[in-house]
Amino acid sequence: MTRVLVVEDDPQLVRALVINLRARRYGVDAAPDGATALRLAAARRPDVVLLDLGLPDMDGVDVIRTLRGWTRAPVIVLSARQASGEKVAALDAGADDYVTKPFSMDELLARLRAAVRRTEDAPAAPEPVLVETAHFRIDLLAKKVLRDGRDVRLTPTEWHLLEILVTNPGRLITQRHLLHEVWGVTQANKSNYLRVYMAQLRRKLENDPAHPRYLITEPGMGYRFEA
Repeated sequence: MTRVLVVEDDPQLVRALVINLRARRYGVDAAPDGATALRLAAARRPDVVLLDLGLPDMDGVDVIRTLRGWTRAPVIVLSARQASGEKVAALDAGADDYVTKPFSMDELLARLRAAVRRTEDAPAAPEPVLVETAHFRIDLLAKKVLRDGRDVRLTPTEWHLLEILVTNPGRLITQRHLLHEVWGVTQANKSNYLRVYMAQLRRKLENDPAHPRYLITEPGMGYRFEA
C-alpha cells in the first residue's frame, strides 16, 4: 500500500484529502504543522508527501529542506502562493511538483499517481544509458541522438541541457537550476538563454515544436522531460 503524508492545517481540506485518498486505497497520515510532519515522516516513512507551505509553526520550504536531508520521497506542494518566486523556492528546496490552491481533486490525484510511478520506475542502479521515445533515441554514454534513424547534431550547450532533463524524467527542473548547471552562477538570471536553447532543441527533436510532446514548459517555473 502506498502511504501518503498530508501536511495541512485546514481541517476541511485535510478531511477531503483523507476521504479521497483512502477511497483509492492509499494509506494516509495527517499532520497539522511542520514539527508533527517531520516526526511522522521519520516514524512512518511515507511514499509521497502532500505539503502546504503556510504552516503555523514553520515555513513549508524548511520542511522540504529537512526532508531532503534523509528521504527522496516525492513532495507535492499544495499552496495558495502563486508568485513564481515562491514556486521556484519550493522546487529548488527539493519539491517535485507544485499545485496551486484551489485545485481539482482529479488533477491532484493524477499528479500523485505520476509521482508514485516515477518513484517505482526509478532505477536502483546507475542512470540509464539509453533514453527512447517514439520519435528519437538518446545514447547518454556516446552523447548521440538519433531521430528517425538519422543523427541529430547538437551543440555542447544543447546536449548539456538535454542531458539534465532526460536524466530526470517527469521531474520539474527549475530555470535557476538549469541556468546554474549549464551556464554557471553568473548567468543564473538569464532566462532568455533557456528560451532560445529550448526552442532550438524542440526544432531538432519535436514533431511539432509549437506544441511540444516531450520538452514541456512549466510557465514561470522551469521545464520537464516527459517520455
